[in-house]
Amino acid sequence: MSVQPNNPLHGVKLEQIITELQAHYGWEYMGYQINIRCFTHNPSIKSSLKFLRRTPWARTKVEDMYLKMLKNKR
Repeated sequence: MSVQPNNPLHGVKLEQIITELQAHYGWEYMGYQINIRCFTHNPSIKSSLKFLRRTPWARTKVEDMYLKMLKNKR
């Protein structure tokens, strides 16, 4: 296992990413930015986790959104 000191996603669980994004932006904005049903139709952390764990392209978009949020908070 390689250590990734410069990777802000290292050691961050997907659930934490979704929770922080939801608290910061809200489901509506998240669904607007990344048009996936788990954000736009009855959104929940659980449904988002289920979808994102089996959908790599969507997970990448969510991770990118999270990194932008972290960068903007600085």
